[in-house]
Amino acid sequence: MADDLTRLHQWADGLLQQLSPAARRQLARDVAKQLRASQQKRIAAQTNPDGTAYAPRLRQKSGHIRRQMFAKMRTTRYLKMQASSDTAVVGFVGQVQRIASVHQLGLRDRVRQGGPEVQYTRRELLGYTDQDEDQITELVLAHLAR
Repeated sequence: MADDLTRLHQWADGLLQQLSPAARRQLARDVAKQLRASQQKRIAAQTNPDGTAYAPRLRQKSGHIRRQMFAKMRTTRYLKMQASSDTAVVGFVGQVQRIASVHQLGLRDRVRQGGPEVQYTRRELLGYTDQDEDQITELVLAHLAR
């Protein structure tokens, strides 16, 4: 994944340096919007960036699960984007950032305050796919063609 990002960065770097800072900022905003939308769709589909399904929830009691995993976390309220002339960033904010990192990295955490500590299964909420790379390349080319 890091090699793909490096390759994409090297390819676009020379082209993007010819743009004004305002044009680069607009392109970064468009890229961040596209990435956030793709991350939201992937989280809704409950798949990791490599295409595998998330590990299912472990339930101790039988019963109805009220909502899909990470339903609120993928909303624009918690999944924020930032853009500048140099960067485009998509990530979680606030308390949700800690919860997301526990799931992203498969760490230990408490289910609720004062509750039992549990080893969470690794579920990659944020990640970079080949489809994301293709979409970013198309956005850059479309922006340069204007």
